[in-house]
Amino acid sequence: MFYIPDIITGYTQGYFLMADEEGNLEWYSSRKRAVMPLDERFRYPKSLRRVLNQNRFSTAINRDFLAVCQGCANRDKTWITPQLIELYLALHQAGFAHSFETWQGDQLAGGILGIAIGGVFIGESMFYNIPEGSKVAMVKLVEHLNKQGFMLFDVQMQNPHLERFGAYIINNESYNQLLRKAVIAQPKLK
Repeated sequence: MFYIPDIITGYTQGYFLMADEEGNLEWYSSRKRAVMPLDERFRYPKSLRRVLNQNRFSTAINRDFLAVCQGCANRDKTWITPQLIELYLALHQAGFAHSFETWQGDQLAGGILGIAIGGVFIGESMFYNIPEGSKVAMVKLVEHLNKQGFMLFDVQMQNPHLERFGAYIINNESYNQLLRKAVIAQPKLK
């Protein structure tokens, strides 16, 4: 059984929850952590700049949190089990879990699911229903985190998609130093 205070404590100590291959939730940590830069190192392809300039997508925070959880879980292999979705919903109701969404009209185009504690945003997962939906969400989320004064955007594990935006790996010691400073900051994800 996982309780909100214990989950928040785990995240503030550098751990994160994932389901194993049998679907059991476990705490994980990593010797190396992927972080998304919140400064000039953040980048995105020129082709995405054209999409952004077309204003095809609007953005919202927590407009349809459950749909973003379900979208993130909707893949062949997933660590986001129904039990983890229930925990995300409880964290959302407690003000910690958030969805940053892109919309095309009334259709959810994509989104990013994460946990905000102090000045750290911990990205749990992302998805898209419409091409470029999650990429636009990433750009707009980074802009928003900067505007609100966040200090750390933890994307947990590096992959080629995140690397294209400038995500980089830091060792566990450096990550924990950044995390300790960020969790006591006071920005709000509005």
